[in-house]
Amino acid sequence: MCFTAPSWEHVLVLVMGAVLAPGKRTVSACLRMTGRAEAQNFSSCHQLLNRARWNTHAMARHLLSMVVNRLVPEGPVVIGMDDTIERRWGRRITARGIYRDPVRSSHGHFVKASGLRWLSFMVLTPVPWAGAVKALPVFTLLAPSQRSNLHRGRRHKLLTDWARQGALQLCRWLPDRDIVFVGDSSFAVHELAHAITGRATLISRLRLDANLFAPPPERNARSVGRPAQKGPPLPKLKTLLSDPATPWHRMTVSSWYGRKQGKTLEIASDTALWYRPGTPPKPIRWVLVRDPEGKRAPQAFFSTDTAREPADIIALFVRRWQVEVTFAETRAHLGVETQRQWSDKAIARTTPALLGLYSLISLWACDLLSTTSTPYAAAWYRKTNLTFTDATGSVRLALWAGEVFQHPPPDREPQEIPPDRLVRMAEALCFAA
Repeated sequence: MCFTAPSWEHVLVLVMGAVLAPGKRTVSACLRMTGRAEAQNFSSCHQLLNRARWNTHAMARHLLSMVVNRLVPEGPVVIGMDDTIERRWGRRITARGIYRDPVRSSHGHFVKASGLRWLSFMVLTPVPWAGAVKALPVFTLLAPSQRSNLHRGRRHKLLTDWARQGALQLCRWLPDRDIVFVGDSSFAVHELAHAITGRATLISRLRLDANLFAPPPERNARSVGRPAQKGPPLPKLKTLLSDPATPWHRMTVSSWYGRKQGKTLEIASDTALWYRPGTPPKPIRWVLVRDPEGKRAPQAFFSTDTAREPADIIALFVRRWQVEVTFAETRAHLGVETQRQWSDKAIARTTPALLGLYSLISLWACDLLSTTSTPYAAAWYRKTNLTFTDATGSVRLALWAGEVFQHPPPDREPQEIPPDRLVRMAEALCFAA
């Protein structure tokens, strides 16, 4: 058990309130949506986040088990990892820092943002009701800023250090499963690739000027000296782009960033030793991709599993885009960045809980929706694909229906809707915007 009996009652209140609340996901909003606006013990719900003793890692392990058992019963477990900035101000929020705002910045325009940096691990898997791959958060870590660590006298950890620790933790939680970690170029580092060797596979971007080498020559009876770690250097990938002797193969990727028609690409692939001074060479399979239409710049990817097919590497990496979609949907529909805690413990718990709620709603919607469902259908509105908005609406409808439209036994007369429930429904509608 992760909670005591009294704490578990408060957990149910906050979870139900967070699902039903249409605006900010503050504790007070959750209490209002569950009919506890006049409750005198409201401080107990605040204390659940900033004082109660419960383990967020244990909850993450249970959530991971639920998602994997329900949606990935067999085959590799694909986990995307990425960081996001929760924009927050306030001198009492000690873990915050100043970062580049990835949403408002561009290649030629740099925008700073004050906030908290979160590293989230999400299971990238097809969801039945969506008919597509979704990114379901299962484990989220807070990466304090360097200024915060210096102020507390702690050793500062880079984002890749947190990624290494989180990836190893997930490998321990899934000891008998084939795990594939997918990340952008921020996670294409030797330390992370070597740390998960033998436990999981890492797929990420590869620099076009990466140092690639051939395997070392085989030793014989006349070989002297220390065994060589690498062979002769191989041409840079950017050189292969302009080399007419490079063998290109044309292929069509069925799922290319949400395109239904697929995408035709030209690829070149081979194995090599990826080397950086200070770390041993790492065998990888690299995949060089160029767009025949010339609309996209050439890109390179790699996999630490050298036996994996190039088409599989590209298809798994493309799934990573759903991580960005999840971050956007949690802000739009679950109120991430609207919570107002300043306690260190409450901050470390609330945002991972809201991200985990995204996965719970997606799982609950599997019992309420299907690919043929038509929620909110009308003569002028025909939906072809279900979205997270439909999933949230279906779960809210089930909660409201369970409270308001209760079916009494046949031998009893129907009961009227209690006035307090009508008031709660009116408040939910009036303050939805």
